[in-house]
Amino acid sequence: MNTITIIIGLAAFIIGGAIVYFLTKSALKKHNQGLIKKTENQAKSIIKEAEQKGENIKQKRMLEAKEKFLELKTQHENQVNQREKKMLDAEKRIKDKETKLNEELHQNNLQKKQTEQIIQETTLKAETLAKKQEELNQIHNRQVEILEKISGYSAEEAKAEMVEALKQEARTKAQVQIQTIMEEAQLNAKSEAKKIVIQTIQRIGTEQAIENAVSVFNIESDEIKGRIIGREGRNIRALEAATGVEIIVDDTPEAILLSCFDPVRREVARLSLHRLVTDGRIHPARIEEIVAKTQQQIEEEIIETGKRTVVELGIHGLHPELVKTVGRMKYRSSYGQNLLQHSREVANISTTMAAELGLNVKLAKRAGLLHDIGKVPEQESELPHAILGMQWAEKYGENPEVVNAIGAHHDEIEMKSLLSPIIQVADAISGARPGARRQIVETYIQRLKDLENIALSFDGVTTAYAIQAGRELRVMVQSEKINDQRAAQLSFEISEKIQNDLTYPGQVKITVIRETRAINIAR
Repeated sequence: MNTITIIIGLAAFIIGGAIVYFLTKSALKKHNQGLIKKTENQAKSIIKEAEQKGENIKQKRMLEAKEKFLELKTQHENQVNQREKKMLDAEKRIKDKETKLNEELHQNNLQKKQTEQIIQETTLKAETLAKKQEELNQIHNRQVEILEKISGYSAEEAKAEMVEALKQEARTKAQVQIQTIMEEAQLNAKSEAKKIVIQTIQRIGTEQAIENAVSVFNIESDEIKGRIIGREGRNIRALEAATGVEIIVDDTPEAILLSCFDPVRREVARLSLHRLVTDGRIHPARIEEIVAKTQQQIEEEIIETGKRTVVELGIHGLHPELVKTVGRMKYRSSYGQNLLQHSREVANISTTMAAELGLNVKLAKRAGLLHDIGKVPEQESELPHAILGMQWAEKYGENPEVVNAIGAHHDEIEMKSLLSPIIQVADAISGARPGARRQIVETYIQRLKDLENIALSFDGVTTAYAIQAGRELRVMVQSEKINDQRAAQLSFEISEKIQNDLTYPGQVKITVIRETRAINIAR
């Protein structure tokens, strides 16, 4: 019974399991079919959407391609139009040039014809004039023969008698003139006596030497020469560029030559070299620093020299700018004379002459010292130095007699008092004696100044130095304004201007130096 029951239970279990299996299988089959159908629908939808997007992209690309094509076509047409325009412009310029050349050729032909006509007319006139001159000579000879027959004198006898008559008439007039002069001299004896004294003093004087344009810097040993020159010559180049003085280092034992027409530059270079050699540190940066300090020292020394000069001469109340100008004369020369020594000498001579003639001694001394201040301007001027000095004296409140004496000592203006000829004569006594001045030195210095001024007239030039006796001109330019190409062009332009504006012996080398510096400060 139990066995049957078990068997029946097993059979029921198996049958139930089979029924469940078939039912489950049937449900899964239906589910899978639904999923497949749904997936197919989704795939069709995705494909359709992809096709739509592809079509949109295709349309967009086609539109972009058309736009690009139209843009390239427009650019091409513009380029073609520009080329055509340039060709038309070039053709027009060529036609204009051709027309201009034809006109010039026509004008030249007209001028040639006119010139030939003028030559013919001139030749004809010359021939006519020669014929008339010959006829005139014949008429003159006939008239002379007629006069000789009428008067009974030959031509030579008539000339001799006429000369004798003229001599007698000239003697009579000369005696009358002498008598008149003597009477006027007696009436103006005092004034004439003063003029005679002045003219007599003007003729006295002795010779004096001329300054040169070279200074010698002595050194302890020739080893220092190498340090001054520096590696590949950089130290000596920096020193020449900073001072504008040519440094000559040769076989001269224990000496270096400083060559420059400007005494101030030579003194700056000499003192700078002395400081550098004493300090021992010689390199381009140190050289520039020392040169700048030395230039400041020279400026202070100029003021001190001016003050000392006016104190020694006993001149009071001189304007500080005039005192500085007097000090600056120490480093200037006039035709080879030291300008300060010349001015002091003129002041002393003027004082003595004014005292002898009973004039104002203080004004004479003042005018004598200041008579050449126009020769030391801080900036070049086209005015004569007498007029420039007169303007300065007037500007700084000098006495009108002093102002007139300064302006009139070279007859630039009219003399208004006896002080003016005294200053003129004292200047002549000091400077116009034989050997005192050399015109060639002044001309040489002026030529070097003109060289530097021509270079400074160009835009972008900071400094210019004439060296090697004017055979070389070194020009320093601003690197931010002048590039390398412009530097070469500037050198050519300066050389052209020098050729056109100056007269000079030999040739002048123009060196344009462009230097770029990067400077920062660490704090």
